[in-house]
Amino acid sequence: MSADVPPLTADAQVARIFALRRGFNTIHLIDVGIKLGVFRALAEAPDLTAEALAERLDLRAPWLKIWLWTAHGESLVDADDAERFRLAPFLDVILANPSHPRYLGGYVQLGTDFATEDFRRSVAGFRDGEVKPFQGRGEAFAKVIAESTWGLQIATAKKILPGLAGLQERLAAGGSVLEVGCGTANFLVQVAKGFPAARAIGVDIDPDGLAVGRERLRDAGLTNRIDLREGTVGATVPAKSVDAAVMIEVLHEISPQLRAAVVAECAAALKPGGWLVIVDETYPSTLAQTREAEFRFPLQTAIEELTWGNVIPTCEEQESLLRGAGFGGAIGRSLIGEGFTILTVQN
Repeated sequence: MSADVPPLTADAQVARIFALRRGFNTIHLIDVGIKLGVFRALAEAPDLTAEALAERLDLRAPWLKIWLWTAHGESLVDADDAERFRLAPFLDVILANPSHPRYLGGYVQLGTDFATEDFRRSVAGFRDGEVKPFQGRGEAFAKVIAESTWGLQIATAKKILPGLAGLQERLAAGGSVLEVGCGTANFLVQVAKGFPAARAIGVDIDPDGLAVGRERLRDAGLTNRIDLREGTVGATVPAKSVDAAVMIEVLHEISPQLRAAVVAECAAALKPGGWLVIVDETYPSTLAQTREAEFRFPLQTAIEELTWGNVIPTCEEQESLLRGAGFGGAIGRSLIGEGFTILTVQN
């Protein structure tokens, strides 16, 4: 150990565990604030006292005051000397505006509403290996999943796709985008808005997500421009018919035994010169990489989704899938957000 690095002490380890436990409480504090409408109310009417905010939301003022003081201690809210509270900087979009690309309420509630129960189930799962897959968990789950990846959907539609060589021109001329694992169709709505001449197709095997998606398309008036199909790509999308195929946080949710076939079906669906875009997570290839910042989020996802049966592929596994599907060109690889990988390759 370097002489400049102090030795680790038992007290330091105790403090670290207490900090992790405090983070657990804070996530639930945020969840309560979202469900009660506290974040949205403070975004709409800042500088309220606990009593005024409680009256606005029809809540018990003593309880809300404790919530606010705790949130103040965690720098989620700020206050003046008169104890008039407002949201801390940027939290009006991060925790109070579900339509904003930086909104993280869905990710928080994926943990509090679903992962908590999954972790309880995992104790038995470590012994019996039983899993409860992503599909068939109901419309509430599908909606939270969609919200948890909202920022990635916006970034893919508005930044990644327009940056791919020749794709913007194809879509402006009436080309098509296929989303594999489209869920509630949020991404496809963004594609339809960003590329008014393009066609959009969504494929998923989960009827719950598709039901939410069809309702969303009706509300947006886009049923004539976006086609949602239940089933696999190979069974629902003709060969050489789309200009881009996109998977957002989907590859690692496909069983390892089925991934090669799904990626090959995507390759077959692409027109010559079409693009495959995969936004997902990359598992560390070595134990040493588990201490590197870019792998922190994938490691958390891997343990959180054990009971779903999900396995996150390594860099080598990702690229082997692409090569095995017949993609021979350069594979673009970059990072976005807190540990998401963008893979791009042209047919």
